[in-house]
Amino acid sequence: MDIREATATDIEGIRTVAHRSLAASYGHALEEDIIAQAVERWYDEETLADDLDDPDTEFLVAVDGDRVVGFVQSYVVDRRDTVGEIDWLHVDPESRGSGIGDRLLEELEQRLLEHGVSRIEGRVLEANEAGSDFYQTEDFEQVGQRTVEIGGEPFVENLFSKFPETGGRQVLTEATTLPDGRQVYVALDESVRGSTGPFYAVYLDRDRAERYGYLCGNCDSFAVSMDTMGRVVCNDCENRRKPTRWDASYL
Repeated sequence: MDIREATATDIEGIRTVAHRSLAASYGHALEEDIIAQAVERWYDEETLADDLDDPDTEFLVAVDGDRVVGFVQSYVVDRRDTVGEIDWLHVDPESRGSGIGDRLLEELEQRLLEHGVSRIEGRVLEANEAGSDFYQTEDFEQVGQRTVEIGGEPFVENLFSKFPETGGRQVLTEATTLPDGRQVYVALDESVRGSTGPFYAVYLDRDRAERYGYLCGNCDSFAVSMDTMGRVVCNDCENRRKPTRWDASYL
């Protein structure tokens, strides 16, 4: 089995693995049409071609003979530090248990270190217990949770972090002051991608129990608006949220 960079010729294999893996991991929690729709939109030819051409995207496939049996997709994002965001890691159900996920993650980690990342993040729905166990086995630490809406239903998503160079935890919550003098807390490990910079979740308390809004990572403005469809935009620099993963507006 080989681990290599994904190419346009792998699209159908990637789509097949994604569908089979999502069905195996989330079929008990998600309707089949939601899974099919997600695969269709995330892994259409145009979207995948854009990712393959992006120098800040790492997309690796595991190939057995001429068949794709797994893949991992990650983005390099400049926040307060440089972070490698694992968007997906999928292994075909028939090939699980043979170390493919370990090898994909090991190769990805080395490539992300070459990009200069200081932290690697992974997210997995709480409903996927095997996925959470995998990250913990790979020395990731669960650092938080968030609620995402999929098909009109709320689901809890677990956030995992790993610091490959130091092996230790860094400060993930930054205290700052609003223009009106109130103190808030910026969650450096809880963000969504924007067109020109990330948006960080902001809370009124260090324990992240009471949400305030977002901080624009492009211009450090708190003047960020979000509508009922989940669209986020900075009113000062017009940085806009990019749809990712289970984003309701994406599905």
